[in-house]
Amino acid sequence: MSPALHELGIAEAAALIARHSLSPVELTDALLARIESLDPRINAFITVTAELAREQARQAEHDIQRGNHRGPLHGIPFGLKDIYNTRGILTSGGSAVCRDNIPDRDATTTRRLLEAGAILLGKLQTHEFAHGGPSFDLPWPPARNPWNPEHFTGGSSSGSAAAVAAGLLPAALGSDTGGSIRGPASFCGITGLMPTYGLVSRAGVIPNSFTFDHCGPMARSAADCALLLQVIAGYDPADAGSMRHDITDYSAGLDAGIRGLRIGVLRHYWEEDIPAHPDHAKALDEAIAAFRGLGASIEDCRSQPVQDGYDIKVIIAESEIFSIHQQQLIQAPQLFGRDFLGRALPACLFQSADYVQALREHRVYLAAMQPLHDRYDLLLTCGFGPAPRFEDYRSENFWLRGNVCTPSNSARTPALALPCGFSRDGLPLGLQLLGRAGSDALLLRAGAAYQRETDWHLRRPQLQPGAALPAPDLSRNEPLPAALDGKTRVLVESMAHKAGLRLDERQFAILAENAPHALAMAERMRKARDRMAEPSLVFRFS
Repeated sequence: MSPALHELGIAEAAALIARHSLSPVELTDALLARIESLDPRINAFITVTAELAREQARQAEHDIQRGNHRGPLHGIPFGLKDIYNTRGILTSGGSAVCRDNIPDRDATTTRRLLEAGAILLGKLQTHEFAHGGPSFDLPWPPARNPWNPEHFTGGSSSGSAAAVAAGLLPAALGSDTGGSIRGPASFCGITGLMPTYGLVSRAGVIPNSFTFDHCGPMARSAADCALLLQVIAGYDPADAGSMRHDITDYSAGLDAGIRGLRIGVLRHYWEEDIPAHPDHAKALDEAIAAFRGLGASIEDCRSQPVQDGYDIKVIIAESEIFSIHQQQLIQAPQLFGRDFLGRALPACLFQSADYVQALREHRVYLAAMQPLHDRYDLLLTCGFGPAPRFEDYRSENFWLRGNVCTPSNSARTPALALPCGFSRDGLPLGLQLLGRAGSDALLLRAGAAYQRETDWHLRRPQLQPGAALPAPDLSRNEPLPAALDGKTRVLVESMAHKAGLRLDERQFAILAENAPHALAMAERMRKARDRMAEPSLVFRFS
């Protein structure tokens, strides 16, 4: 029995299109009809570009019929997280701040996909400016998890993960600053790659953190991510962080298997640092057994605690995103959602010395990870899952809990998220494979080997059309009146004033609830250091 069109992955659809057995117009029309039917319950899209998609599909069909076939993405529909610039099309960042932002040029990655003949179905929901959380106080409601729409998708590439999981499209781009590709991929049961830093251009993509931002593919399988990466990878002088990495054929070795690979298991991530749900722990043990059965050499290993990499990333990244949006935070803080404010406002408490000390610690962290990558071909650890309900989400947890994805951002290493099972409640569970810089092809090869032995990535949520779901009761996530001691309150008020902020009572309460956590994080970074210790942003020119 042939799969329905919405169940086709990139590789399957591409093969049918190349044989003239599937029309790009037919595929596009089927997906647009599915979006119209199901997206009111999922909220994966901010903007659906239906007419543009149909025009691009007709052009793709015309070209392919005349023998001008550009490659595997020709005629394949895709979506973009709504931080990727699209010429003449709203790029909102998921924020009221940019609700009228119409770029006059495409992001580099947008252009490369369109030049490959891919078909843009629309712009996908994102947590505000690829940050924040599932705020219901923004112009567009947050995406919902297709496996259970009362549950969270993860962020910030929320619409990208939800759309792929729901079968609204086979391919999407997300971004990853602290797990924003891998977290939603885990929660929604799809595959997502955070590539090697600098491998994929960020030019024309609304920044979150200059130090940690990555752009990358999200799809149903590692094989499909390889096809997307092939098109979007490559040096771009328009991106100051772009590097001249070797671009290989990312699909060529996917069938080679992993026999003989050395895989180190970072078990302490989910057993000690951030204890996993029992269903997740069991699924991870089964996944490890599957990798061992594929012929890999497996042994447990240890890195620095998750919190160490998290502290580094947060101090650096929050300082950067605060500086990016400082003018709007001064002029119109009411335009931002509650969750974005809960993360960005406390960055006004970080001093320049805290930022530099975090960069110095970042350099130490990078060096400390190197022996692990020298010893092992790949590292394996947990992803996310099962997804929480919206009512259980807490903005404050950003400051209180680490994140098992963030160490890879701090280590500047590529990471692949794969589905590895389901909870007893039917929610997806995820794992991560981590590699040394430049090992993207190996990560995809290992992911493909695992997915040939398992069917987690092939499972689909059962979705029915219907009315939009009501907003959940988020009253427990409201900030409480500021409860700071007198000395801390004076400090917080003074630092906010120096940063130019003029906050109303609720906005100050949002700052105050997280101020002690931000100050504690900065204090952890104030270690004794040799005066000659250098930060991670020292450049080498050749």
